[in-house]
Amino acid sequence: MARSALHPVRPGMAAVTAVAAVLAVGGSQPAATAAARPPVPRAQDTGAGAPLKDGAPAAVATLSDKLTTPWGIAFLPGRNAALVTERDTGVVWKVALDGTKQRVGTVPHSVWSLQTQDKGGLLGVAASPAWNGKTDKDVFFMETTATDNRVVRMSFDGKALSGYTPVLTGIVRDTQHNGGKIAFGPDGYLYVTTGDAQQSKLAQDKNSLNGKILRITRTGAAAPGNPFGNRVYSYGHRNPQGLAWDSTGRLWETEIGQDTWDELNLVKMGRNYGWPVCEGGCSTAGMTNPKMVWKPSDGGVPAQIAIVRNVIYAATLSGHRLWRVPIGAGGEAVGPATAYYQGAWGRLRALAKVPGADRLWLGTSDRGAEKDLLLQVTIK
Repeated sequence: MARSALHPVRPGMAAVTAVAAVLAVGGSQPAATAAARPPVPRAQDTGAGAPLKDGAPAAVATLSDKLTTPWGIAFLPGRNAALVTERDTGVVWKVALDGTKQRVGTVPHSVWSLQTQDKGGLLGVAASPAWNGKTDKDVFFMETTATDNRVVRMSFDGKALSGYTPVLTGIVRDTQHNGGKIAFGPDGYLYVTTGDAQQSKLAQDKNSLNGKILRITRTGAAAPGNPFGNRVYSYGHRNPQGLAWDSTGRLWETEIGQDTWDELNLVKMGRNYGWPVCEGGCSTAGMTNPKMVWKPSDGGVPAQIAIVRNVIYAATLSGHRLWRVPIGAGGEAVGPATAYYQGAWGRLRALAKVPGADRLWLGTSDRGAEKDLLLQVTIK
């Protein structure tokens, strides 16, 4: 099941009023029963009265508007701005901290089809950790072309994009399950999420680029120390969408499941995350279970994640809300989870922490041409 239907936002809703109404009730809904064997915690809203030891969303405001399905956000090192990609148009914006945006170019060959509700197009973006616009101008994108999904490198001088160099091609594309998130890890290598392209067997094939988290160099080669001597870092993923590292360097990932469970995973090198043998938790030998699961119809379909003070924030598509999931001591457990902004903004996708501040940038999705917003969430 692809779950590709678009969900409209509530028309005519004033942003501040809507958010205030949601916060007043804590975005709450009845607690759900725990996931069945083996026990994997299910995301369930703890309600407004739950103790919050590590802060929570305290305020939200529109930062920038007139966007069309913002997909990726990457802050530029040493600069008070981020690059923001538009999935449907291939356009890249430079957005300043005050929300002022400047169109800096497009990524060639990005393909998105409204007729097929294609989940490809211009997807993730990552700036070189040493980018300065002068001696290092490298920025990276993941895009869906007419023939494949690929990672490409372009040059950005602070004002305009130029050049186009594919660094990793041949990732099988489809109208669904393209993955698309890219991010530089603490080790300086580029991590890439890829979907199974609706060919589930690819996720278990360690020689395939699909259904994986890849770890590559800036030239697209396998990063040193990868577990299988190729680009694969972890496997058994269906449609991974979010990546973020916590304060101790642990990698967390959100993944869209099929019919039963969406997942929050703690990703470790060489591990098998189960798909298609397992969806959610299972007792099959050799499979790594998620740390938390969502019902797709009950606040789920997680897109991207960000981490603030060792608390995971997850944007959801069909769920129409932002989840707050604290990481437990030692990083081997999470929860309880709290939901915010339920139904206030519609589908939520792009998400990033603002460097040096306890703030998030959060993008709405699929509202129509130039109708999406970039929101700023302040964490108290």
